[in-house]
Amino acid sequence: MPRWAYRAQHMKIHPLITASDDLAAICERLARSEFVAVDTEFMRENTYWPELCLVQIANEEEAAAIDPLAEGIDLTPLLDLLTDNEDVLKIFHAGGQDVEIIYNLTGRTPHPIFDTQIAMLAISQSEQIGYSNLVESWLGIPVDKGARFTDWSRRPLTDRQIEYAIGDVTHLSTIFPKMLDRLVKTGRGQWLDQEMEKLADPDNYRNDPSLSWRRIKAAGRNPTVLGRLKAIAAWRELEAQDKNIPRGRIVRDETLADIASHPPKSQADLAKVRGLSQGWKNNDIGMRLMDVLAAADPLPGDELPKRGAKGAPLGKQGALVADLLKLLLKIRSREIDVASRLLARSDELEQLAAGVRGDLPILQGWRYEQFGHDAVDLVEGKLAFAVVSGKLKMTHVEDVAEEAAEVVAEEAAETIADAAE
Repeated sequence: MPRWAYRAQHMKIHPLITASDDLAAICERLARSEFVAVDTEFMRENTYWPELCLVQIANEEEAAAIDPLAEGIDLTPLLDLLTDNEDVLKIFHAGGQDVEIIYNLTGRTPHPIFDTQIAMLAISQSEQIGYSNLVESWLGIPVDKGARFTDWSRRPLTDRQIEYAIGDVTHLSTIFPKMLDRLVKTGRGQWLDQEMEKLADPDNYRNDPSLSWRRIKAAGRNPTVLGRLKAIAAWRELEAQDKNIPRGRIVRDETLADIASHPPKSQADLAKVRGLSQGWKNNDIGMRLMDVLAAADPLPGDELPKRGAKGAPLGKQGALVADLLKLLLKIRSREIDVASRLLARSDELEQLAAGVRGDLPILQGWRYEQFGHDAVDLVEGKLAFAVVSGKLKMTHVEDVAEEAAEVVAEEAAETIADAAE
């Protein structure tokens, strides 16, 4: 049975929505749902801003694909449903880029939100399960991958493209109730609250050019060099936005870092910079770059990167303790069948090994109960590793001491009994 027929048996699939009235009607119905599954198709290879080409949406009863490129279509009812309606839970899979697009259109993010890829962290040891694997594992249905690399901006869309796109949300709307039931039964739903709120946090999607330098790898903490890097990275961001082209088409990251470290003395010297063409020595964009370099101020002390890539310095012994904590994390993740990155991040383990006991997430709430308590015991010498039946286990030192004392006592009793005979 083809995939389309499978869905049609239990869900109404609408034709491609290209008219505002049709969109308003389906959004009015979906607004009464407990949840809606959402996905988008977009293009961003040749632009700075992602170009929204298709939106798919579904609940348990109906599904549709919406054409945002259709002439005259008003997306307001859809965007209001996603960002203003707090009564409807929005379901995504790996939804970061989808949320970014919605934020770019509205200045708001979908809320409340549920991401099935994030949810799998609390259900299995999968760190980043793909959509195809998710569908196959929960529904036993192979996903047609033939349309993954299609040009979604071209019109008209084929029936196969629309079917492929709608499948993303119809399957999600079927998987979500099953996944929610599993989370309720295991009591792990609250483990995900913080992760879902992070996904919906508008701060993650605000594009501040003055912060773009932080994405660029730059050695050292020289305030003058980093001040130049901050200035020219912000300049590149604004140039790319103005031209709506990828930032790398203006200047690549490594070239920016090189210019910040070894600034050209004149515009003519730009032609000598690896990664820039000869035209930079006399064109307008080269002139603007030189103006920005000349005006750049040293980076303020409070903006300088912290010493040490991960915060507090570890030293040789601390690095060994951090390695033991990572081993402990692997063991505990396997024992409770949860992805390790949901329990703790590497930098948190290194801070713990370095003696930090502040506001680390692993020392709070359910993370402390499931992992943090034992992690602290390991650092303080109260926890040890043991091999039991060929498997690596954790055990508290006092338990080992008690077991050893019992063994000694038993052996002593046997010795006394033998001597008495």
